Amino acid sequence: MLSKVFYMDLRSQLLSGKKKVGVWGTGFIGFTTIANMAFNGIKTIGLDVVQEKVDAINRGEIPIENLEYWLGFEIRFLVERGMLRATSNWEDMLDPEIAVHFVCIPTEKGGEPYDDILVDVIKKITKLKGVKHSHPPIVIVESTLTPGRSDDVVLPLLKEAGIEVGKDLLYGVAPRRDWFVSPEKSLKKLPRVYGGTTPETTKLMKEALSVVCDNLVPAPDHKHAEMVKSIENAYRHMQITLANQLSLAYPDVNMTEVLRLVGTKWNIGTYHPSFGTGGYCIPLSSQYVLLGAKHPEKATILKETIDSDRKQPELVAESLKKRGARNVGILGLAYKGDIKVDILSPTIKIAKKLTELGINVKVNDPYYIEEEIKRATGADSFEFPSGLGEFDTILIVADHQHYKFTTHDSIIDSLKKCKLIIDNTSIWKDIDFSRKSIKYHIAGDAGWIKI
Repeated sequence: MLSKVFYMDLRSQLLSGKKKVGVWGTGFIGFTTIANMAFNGIKTIGLDVVQEKVDAINRGEIPIENLEYWLGFEIRFLVERGMLRATSNWEDMLDPEIAVHFVCIPTEKGGEPYDDILVDVIKKITKLKGVKHSHPPIVIVESTLTPGRSDDVVLPLLKEAGIEVGKDLLYGVAPRRDWFVSPEKSLKKLPRVYGGTTPETTKLMKEALSVVCDNLVPAPDHKHAEMVKSIENAYRHMQITLANQLSLAYPDVNMTEVLRLVGTKWNIGTYHPSFGTGGYCIPLSSQYVLLGAKHPEKATILKETIDSDRKQPELVAESLKKRGARNVGILGLAYKGDIKVDILSPTIKIAKKLTELGINVKVNDPYYIEEEIKRATGADSFEFPSGLGEFDTILIVADHQHYKFTTHDSIIDSLKKCKLIIDNTSIWKDIDFSRKSIKYHIAGDAGWIKI
């Protein structure tokens, strides 16, 4: 059992500067962990394999575009004061002064659950066995894990290395809930579920997490904490997919409005039809749950959700073919506005299907260069708003502010040949397109898709 003194002392050890926090991976999750910890007075070090990202952080630059809006502060002064630094050398993470290790690495590849990076990082963490610590270091996984991965992958690797979990090293899981386009949904304010392999570990996790997080929710153990992220997102995945299926089942009804009215009931959320889900969380969640389930064949609704969601972007493309579209401009490679994340973005499947159907398609996204758009979609890019003139159809996938901070007249005047606009986000709902005889649909309204 851990000493009571260590339990009472961890937070003060971190805040005094005697101990540090180390973060494995500096993507959206990892970077915001080191930044928030440093901002709250803890010395931090972040590891990343991308040298350009490491160099940017060490120059005091936020390495992820537009994240400063969500983060709410600059990091330059934190770097200058020695509170935050990054490295590409994993052996720097074996520093005995690092008391808490956060694991913030990708657990997907190509739209599928993927454990190789997790295995690699845990194997490196086992090298802590040869490092003399005043107290056992704590490893907290923030990445989304397939249920059961801690017991099936992580803990066996630690045991194989001769590490006794709960004595030589402490282990817990605290998945992140973030909405990086909304500063109100911050690491500080959102409820945070956490749990360790032992009650003592869970208490120590609270000591570390409470430096930043105000709303901490303890789980019975690491197993329960591990399942929360994928299951809560699987719920959302099913509800979003149901909204899409209802819109397909009732194509002549404004299902967006129906679902808004449905959402006025106290125990029902509001979901609206779309071109399909995207990002690291929602479309992968049901896959994580099925992969970790003892009896996946019992969760038939999740399999149907995955299949239906995967088909949705192609249904949108086929609908445009039925409408006679010949030249389509897509606004947004990212799946969501004002973040540079295109993993499983509906744009990718829509663009590829349109090309397969013989329809010319181009993509605009202010956060991506031409080569990135071409590599992801196979399509050329175009300028906004000047390049809108060549298209008879416009699809708006991501609600980038770039598409909003433009006068209505500039947009309308640029749409020289356009006959149809389908808006996944309702970002142009206040523009009067009728004066140019352009049909404007919000995804989910009556007639937005042809079946």
